[in-house]
Amino acid sequence: MGSTTGQFFIQRPRFNRVFLQNNNFHLPKRVQFPVLPQSSNFHVPVSSISQWGSSFLECICASESVSGSFERETVQEYLPEPIQMVETKEATIADVLKQSDSFLPHVVLASTILALVYPPSFSWFTSRYYAPALGFLMFAVGVNSSEKDFIEAFKRPDAILAGYVGQYVVKPLLGYIVGIIAVTLFGLPTPLGAGIMLVSCVSGAQLSTYATFLTDPPLAPLSIVMTSLSTATAFFVTPMLSLLLIGKRLPVDVVGMVSSILQIVIAPITAGLLLNRLFPRLCNAMRPFLPPLSVLDTACCVGAPLAININSVLSPFGLTVSLLIAVFHLSAFIAGYFHSGSVFHNAPDVKALQRILSFETGMQSSLLALALANRFFQDPLVSVPPAISTVIMSLMGFALVMLWAKKKE
Repeated sequence: MGSTTGQFFIQRPRFNRVFLQNNNFHLPKRVQFPVLPQSSNFHVPVSSISQWGSSFLECICASESVSGSFERETVQEYLPEPIQMVETKEATIADVLKQSDSFLPHVVLASTILALVYPPSFSWFTSRYYAPALGFLMFAVGVNSSEKDFIEAFKRPDAILAGYVGQYVVKPLLGYIVGIIAVTLFGLPTPLGAGIMLVSCVSGAQLSTYATFLTDPPLAPLSIVMTSLSTATAFFVTPMLSLLLIGKRLPVDVVGMVSSILQIVIAPITAGLLLNRLFPRLCNAMRPFLPPLSVLDTACCVGAPLAININSVLSPFGLTVSLLIAVFHLSAFIAGYFHSGSVFHNAPDVKALQRILSFETGMQSSLLALALANRFFQDPLVSVPPAISTVIMSLMGFALVMLWAKKKE
């Protein structure tokens, strides 16, 4: 090395405290600098400084100066490895929690199999838990939304109208066709055909909002508006459609319907929005834990109706009904997707609109249909299609979530 030297001042370390005791630096990781004599100047080869670069550890001499020269190889060995490892570990845990939504289709499938093999695993999750469970999913959407999102949603009345038409025109028509096929071509009992039609007459499913939130978060408020509108008018539209398609008047408890809307949709969303507005730090701390809890919540909503109605599902006609329900939902998903594509083909976010309207058309409140079947129809066979629909709808919907999420990546 050349004889040219320079002077510079050394500052406080950013990572670890370095104690100057008896003119020795005590550093971690077996690194020891040579003993340096006291002097008024600190001389270091200038040519070395440029080579050390960012690997040189800055340290402080608060009350006295030291002089000498450091060996370049010794300084380069000191790296803040423990801190880097801790940061990587924390980021990994957060990523795992946030990405647990990607396991939702697998969890739904596993819960379906478990409900079939061992029904007591879900039979404890009775109908009284449905409203709180679905309300939690809406709360998770509200925490991740803001009031501005809903203002923007109401600025798209054409999309809201298209979702309403898909929910109460396209879907009931498909349900009527599949119900007729079930009775005439497959020779199933009339109550089973009526159950399929009843599934097509109910309002949109809250799970469609959650599915939209997983694929297109900015459009989740639009899905909430669509689902809320179809649910709010269900007390009139559902009996009318049931009378038209099934041929029997289906009375609906208007007060109970309004209470259900408040519990499942309005109250949880409002609570999530207010919490996000007033306590943003608390919401930031909660967000990593909401996806895994939502996955477990959805699994219970899917497995419970299947476990409770296991005897009817495993009956000789259960497989035929399952296939017909699958055809009904598949055709509804496809019809909603291409219907919206033809209407909004010039929209800049046409693909996102196709996805959201596909969810709105293909997914409906099968739990509501199940409750209506148990309450207003004497024949227990009417409740079999809604119970199967809950499982088929969820499997198909979240399979599309996984497919479309991968395509967006």
